[in-house]
Amino acid sequence: MITYSTEITVKWGESDPFGLVYFPLMLAWFNDTEHDLLRAIGFPTEKLIKENRTAFVMGDVHFRFVGPAAYGDKVRATIQLAKLGGSTLHWDCKAVQVGSGEVITEGRAIRIHAQIQEDGSLKSLRIPDEIRHALTRPGGLISFEPEAGQDADGNAPA
Repeated sequence: MITYSTEITVKWGESDPFGLVYFPLMLAWFNDTEHDLLRAIGFPTEKLIKENRTAFVMGDVHFRFVGPAAYGDKVRATIQLAKLGGSTLHWDCKAVQVGSGEVITEGRAIRIHAQIQEDGSLKSLRIPDEIRHALTRPGGLISFEPEAGQDADGNAPA
């Protein structure tokens, strides 16, 4: 199954007065990594919302804090698809210090493919075949590292 990772620099606003990251903000690293993956395989969240009023919403999370991260640290956030259900994505997630490889946090997140209804409620939907194929094709390892002179989306500066 597909694996995707990205490098993050811990921002000042993500840390407490001692410079340590607020643990709940670590979940946002995996959320952002998943959004980057979906963009890289051709299914950016904004496109899903605009075209079908669908998105992958959080269904369940289980994480454990293993070690600290502090302001300025380089962190590699990695998600690996562990299971593809009818309407769910089960991600194994891990964040490590880039320099040492020390684990910061790890766990599992389950996303539900859902359609936003007119009343604002959500209805789970089967994940479309084209997204399933993109997530399960052989050689599904993507490491998102922009080349020199490119922005985070892989585009040359304007």
